[in-house]
Amino acid sequence: MGETVVARRLDALLGAAFVVTWSSGFIGAELGTRGAPASGLLAWRFIIAAAVLGGWLAWRRRRIPRRDLVLHVVIGTLAQGGYLYGVFLAAEHGVVAGINNLITALQPLVAVTLAVPILGERLTRRQFAGFAAGLAGVALVVGGDVRGGAPAWAYLLPFAAMLSLVGATFLERRARPAAALPEALAVQALVSAVLFAGVAGADGALVPPADPVFWTAVAILVVLAMFGGYGLYWVNVRRTGVARVSALLYLTPPTTMLWGWIMFGSTLTPLSLLGVLVCAAAVTTALHNPTPRPTAPRPSEVRQAQTTAPPESTHA
Repeated sequence: MGETVVARRLDALLGAAFVVTWSSGFIGAELGTRGAPASGLLAWRFIIAAAVLGGWLAWRRRRIPRRDLVLHVVIGTLAQGGYLYGVFLAAEHGVVAGINNLITALQPLVAVTLAVPILGERLTRRQFAGFAAGLAGVALVVGGDVRGGAPAWAYLLPFAAMLSLVGATFLERRARPAAALPEALAVQALVSAVLFAGVAGADGALVPPADPVFWTAVAILVVLAMFGGYGLYWVNVRRTGVARVSALLYLTPPTTMLWGWIMFGSTLTPLSLLGVLVCAAAVTTALHNPTPRPTAPRPSEVRQAQTTAPPESTHA
């Protein structure tokens, strides 16, 4: 019982950290693309991240099995290349953070709908209602920030980004590569660095600006969004499953709104504050899961342990 309580508290802590750090990526995108193309910003994000993670990998002398290497190349291309380039390119073409968040907030509904037949995760009607309500909450949160100005095709970019992240998540859950998270992030960062350096070079955007705002955005994207948000995304997926992490994504628009208020002086409208409450209620509903944790032993295993272990034993 004690171990279960500790595990749940750890899950809650990891989930909260994920929400805060994942939300920072939208702020870094908006801040960085004010003075530089999206491709250049992403290239330097991953060049720095790849240098750090690649150096760590070389120092540890870790060998990655060929199967895991190929899988993480594909996962990195989808989750880093496809998702981030779609979000950042949308910001570059005038899609404001609110709409970017609103469209990518479709990810939880898409993910949990597919998680049932593909991954076999169980989802109650109450949980599904929570996911649907979460989307309504997101709409309220960003309602004050939904304005035009971007070309019509630009709004397809965050939608494609969302589908790319869903694809990467399901590939990782189905294939279950054995490489540890640092090794996985190192491979994905290296692949993304090559990908975005090539794109930035073709755009003539590889030379970084001297503006300190640009490097502030890069620091946010590397330290908070990459090592924090993206790393914690996979930690939470592995610990608690796709459905729970998808529910937590509904808390990122309200958190992004607070980030925007702190950094850019964005207005907190009553409609947005109402949306925060709706999102919180929706996530609480969606996270209500009567089923055991994915890593919990089967009942038959527990009964067998109880019959074979001494009375004072605490076998799980």
